[in-house]
Amino acid sequence: MQESKITQVFGITPSELKDDIIKDVRAELNVIAQNFQPIKPAEYLTRQEVATILKVSLVTLTDWNKKGILKPYRLGNLIRYKQAELEEALISINNKKH
Repeated sequence: MQESKITQVFGITPSELKDDIIKDVRAELNVIAQNFQPIKPAEYLTRQEVATILKVSLVTLTDWNKKGILKPYRLGNLIRYKQAELEEALISINNKKH
């Protein structure tokens, strides 16, 4: 024997119930929309771009790669750097100086 589930609501019309539900759902969606942070795809920079940003030579860049200060990514013969990691490396270098 199957039990049927029944919910009874008193003192409100079906359209009023529907309007209340829609109002609450919209309020929650507005809260979610205000706090929404889209995921940014990683932006990769070339060696020359990184050297220009940091105002160093390509030789210094290679030296920093070997020392582990910067983390290069290889794509075949191409070397790229993630911009977010570059900013973290700058903060790390700055903290070591002080």
